[in-house]
Amino acid sequence: IQNEVVNIHLSKKPEWFLEKINPLGKVPAIQKDDKIVYESAVCCDYLDQVYPGNKLIPDDPYQQARDRILVEHFGQVTTQYYKMLFGPSENCAAAAETLKKGLMEFDKEIQKRGDFFGGSEPRMIDFMVWPWFERFHATEKLVNQIFISDGSMPNLTAYMDRMLSVPAVQKCRLSTENHLEFYQSVKNGAPNYNVGL
Repeated sequence: IQNEVVNIHLSKKPEWFLEKINPLGKVPAIQKDDKIVYESAVCCDYLDQVYPGNKLIPDDPYQQARDRILVEHFGQVTTQYYKMLFGPSENCAAAAETLKKGLMEFDKEIQKRGDFFGGSEPRMIDFMVWPWFERFHATEKLVNQIFISDGSMPNLTAYMDRMLSVPAVQKCRLSTENHLEFYQSVKNGAPNYNVGL
């Protein structure tokens, strides 16, 4: 999909964004001509319908619902991720352990679903959760906590390897070094949202 990326400072959102794009101030947002949509899941649904050439959301309503439920459960993982990364350092190890327990459930789930959360090929659910997996190795280095690289989740490790071979991931992913550079800029108080672009 042809597009132009416009990054904004997430803690100092510009007025034009709040007034014209998303009054809630959340990202992502998509503007196509005079049409604007926002919120991650809504943007994904919209793009899947407007550009149906490579449909990523299953046709089966039950499978759609199950995938959305799994994404909602992944929200618990991301909550621990942020606690580990940006919370008080004395709570980091506990957050990492809770995050790991949450990921263990996804290790079991991927074993049931196949090579990807979407089954035999990556689907929207995979692209919804992938950015977090992409960040995990950098995060382990940054906080000096091992929660995915210790071999305790072989199904997720294999999943991550398979996702790295997906052309869309190869085209869009950021390296571990890019993630480390971004997190360092956040910790320095001047987030660089253009790292890796």
